[in-house]
Amino acid sequence: MSLPDIEMTVLGIRVELPANQPLVLLQDPGVGTVVPIWIGAPEASAIAQWQQGLIPPRPLTHDLVLSVLEGAGTSLESVRITSVDEAVFHAELVLSNGSRVDARASDAIACALRAQVPVLCAAEVLESAGVELDEDGEEDDEPAVTGSGAQATAPSGAGSPDDGPAGEASRQAQPGPRDRLQDQELDEFRRFLESVDPDDFADGEKGQG
Repeated sequence: MSLPDIEMTVLGIRVELPANQPLVLLQDPGVGTVVPIWIGAPEASAIAQWQQGLIPPRPLTHDLVLSVLEGAGTSLESVRITSVDEAVFHAELVLSNGSRVDARASDAIACALRAQVPVLCAAEVLESAGVELDEDGEEDDEPAVTGSGAQATAPSGAGSPDDGPAGEASRQAQPGPRDRLQDQELDEFRRFLESVDPDDFADGEKGQG
């Protein structure tokens, strides 16, 4: 018999060093255990903007998903982090018509925040991928997925669709032009998180397609 899902709190986005990779932190409010999920910069930006209360002048991808569901006569009831396999997190969208749609964890979380629905996590995922925070709010150990005996490894590049963790080992090779571009984008994203201002979005549809 499987254990019941746990409703998680989305703590927010941080950029993990030295891998320079954004991740989203989910926390079990009952015991404080945190599940760190490495995600791409676009998804991290979407989550961070929403948590800052910044509404884009035109619908972004996750807004569009919710609008399509509404137009099809259904809605998002919750999202669920279903499993972690080889350091890759899997999720699903739980719809009001009973359907379940496979999704990346990052996209599922971004949709849940916009729809203001619960983010659920399978107990097995929390047990295998959860880490404890110390009194300063930092992880006791470097965040890593240790379930199933898998060694945490880096995705092939920032913005990986697999929502897998970034490891320092894969960064030891001499970075190529693509890696340098990704690092530059993440540096810009980090500066965005530090200096974001709602007034930045006051220009309406300027520059939007």
